[in-house]
This record gives sequence, C-alpha cells and structure tokens, in this order.
Amino acid sequence: MGNLPASKRLFLVRHGETEWSLSGQHTSRTDLPLTAEGERRAALLAPVLAGHSFALALTSPMLRAVRTCELCGILPQTERSDDLMEWDYGNYEGSTTVEIRRTRPSWSVFHDGVPGGESVEDVGRRAQRIVNRVVATDGDSIVFSHGHFLRVLAATWLELAPEDGERLTLDTGTVSILGFERETRVIRLWNSRP
Repeated sequence: MGNLPASKRLFLVRHGETEWSLSGQHTSRTDLPLTAEGERRAALLAPVLAGHSFALALTSPMLRAVRTCELCGILPQTERSDDLMEWDYGNYEGSTTVEIRRTRPSWSVFHDGVPGGESVEDVGRRAQRIVNRVVATDGDSIVFSHGHFLRVLAATWLELAPEDGERLTLDTGTVSILGFERETRVIRLWNSRP
C-alpha cells in the first residue's frame, strides 16, 4: 500500500432526497423515487463532477441512486452493485428512529442492528469489498449509494471499525471525497452540497 498514488480518490455521492429521507423513515429495500427537490439537487451535482474521469463508477441498483447517477451524467459508464445497497433495516423498514425508540429507548443502528436485517458487521463486509475494488483500480472511483452504507464505507476506508461511521453525518444530494495523504487514508471533502 505504500506506493499508492496520493491522487487516487474515491468520490461518494449520496442519492437525492426521497419522501422517506425527508420524513426520517429508514429506507433500504423499498425502491422510492426522488422527490422533485431531490431531482433538482442531484442535477446540481453534475457540474461538480463534470470534467472528472473515473476509472471505476458504481451505483446501488436502487432507483434513487441510479436516478441520481443519471442526473449527474455518470450513468452510461456505471456498473450496478448490490454491495452498495443501503443497510437492510429488516423489521424497521419504513420506521423512524423516534418510533423505534418508543420500545428501544437507546437504540442505534450502528450498535444494536435491526431485527430481521443486517448487522453492522454485515454492512462492513460489503463496504470492505467496495474498498478492495477501489484500491485495486488505477485512477479515481465514484460510487452512488445511501446514507448509512456510505458512512460505514467511509469508516472502512479510514481503517476504522464499521460502527465508527456513526460519527460521520451525511445529507442527501451530497458529494464526499476520500483519498490518501501519502499512504494514509484520509477524508478530503465531506458532506458537500453545491
């Protein structure tokens, strides 16, 4: 790893707003479209990404991520990857944190997982597979995905525990950039919106 170029970057794009992201409902396998505002904000990312060349471009297969990728002008070169799907919220799909905490007052997806869904270790394994692909790629990479997954992916990139992703808030319709300072993995830009 010591001879990795400092210029190798991983661009993370969180999909635009949906009705459920707006209301705070946990959305994993429910395939929701972007809201009109989500489409507008996703389109604003296109000029930010224009002119960048990506050796690897991946997107979650979910409609909200694919549409964001399309509005950014990256879709034609992008491969769909199930590894980029959102954390499977199982029985908590469609619920808000406030609703969940009525019966589990101190619940955190990063520490308590979800009944019928994925554990943080499950999500971390998927994130590690993406990191491995990016590191093996010659040049910059870009991924279009979801809030909780991208937070785990960033923690994994930084060689932290997957649950440390809880410390990295991530809004819809944003770009973040991970990279290197010499051989050390770093955050170059986080949660940026045009």
